[in-house]
Amino acid sequence: MSQLVPDLNARSREILRQIIDAYLETGEAVGSRTLSRRLGVELSPATVRNVMADLQDAGLLYSPHVSAGRLPTEAGLRFFVDGLLEVGRLTAEERVSIEAQCAAQGRNPQKTLEEATRVLSGLSNYASLVVAPKTDVRLKHIEFVGLGPERALVVLVTDDGSVENRVIDIPVGMPASAIVEATNFLSARMVGKTIEEGQAQLATELAMHRQELDVLTQRLVEAGMATSTSTGDGEAAALIVSGTEHLLDDVQAVEDLERVRALYGALETKESWSWLLDATKGGEGVQIFIGAEDDLFNLTGCSVVVAPYTNSKEQIVGAIGVIGPTRLNYARVIPVVDYTAKVIGRLMG
Repeated sequence: MSQLVPDLNARSREILRQIIDAYLETGEAVGSRTLSRRLGVELSPATVRNVMADLQDAGLLYSPHVSAGRLPTEAGLRFFVDGLLEVGRLTAEERVSIEAQCAAQGRNPQKTLEEATRVLSGLSNYASLVVAPKTDVRLKHIEFVGLGPERALVVLVTDDGSVENRVIDIPVGMPASAIVEATNFLSARMVGKTIEEGQAQLATELAMHRQELDVLTQRLVEAGMATSTSTGDGEAAALIVSGTEHLLDDVQAVEDLERVRALYGALETKESWSWLLDATKGGEGVQIFIGAEDDLFNLTGCSVVVAPYTNSKEQIVGAIGVIGPTRLNYARVIPVVDYTAKVIGRLMG
């Protein structure tokens, strides 16, 4: 692909850009007469056809039917995204909206990520996803804090700096001494371990020491254990998806519907998504995967625009992005994904 770039003069680049712009707008092939009018310069349809033929020979365009217009190949889309695309900019109002909505869930990482996917899907009008890493961080601190006669706060701090607060119900009249005892019991057995390790040991320890704890403390310990080990869907590595209904917006033919069905299946089974998190670690900022650049998308005919988000130590801990047809509105999606990833990084950090 890189060998083709120096061989395209300004006229060829502009014709390619106009064809792809039209394709992204309509999804339809563009003919030479339509293109000559779009260019706004004195180029005859015959001249335009010659340039289009050269671009097709270079593997950047193809003709879906005999004597039809041209459509970009995946290589043509890659050329466009890497060298011809003019990326848009978010307004100040959009940036404020992203920050406010993502922060609405407070310090709960899972809820923050879920809200981020909803925000991203709403702003882009495509399906959005978050790939979160396997939960192997270790607990640094766990504590119960009384909030009133019937509620307590469970504070979880992990060694990567994440803080999560969860409110639980407690029996009426639980004394402060029971809260302190429950905190000490959980801290002694869970601090320094991963959630999974702590859960396994705690189940055994609670059975062994049940007689040493009064009834109220037992109930508080069990509530704290259930809260601290809850991961929502039970998966070690989380894939959060929002806005899958948008995948049907661009369906124009039976083969499009089949591709969407294949993608639905991949999303539902969480198939092959761990590569996306690994891929973001290999580069900086927004990355774009088009069609056959990944085996999964080779079957589904989709593109993904994705960016990593980091923790407080600037370590990449997850990826957030948009998935849709290869004719994504890249100019709109790229800045939305980029800014949302940065906001999530700040919140998670």
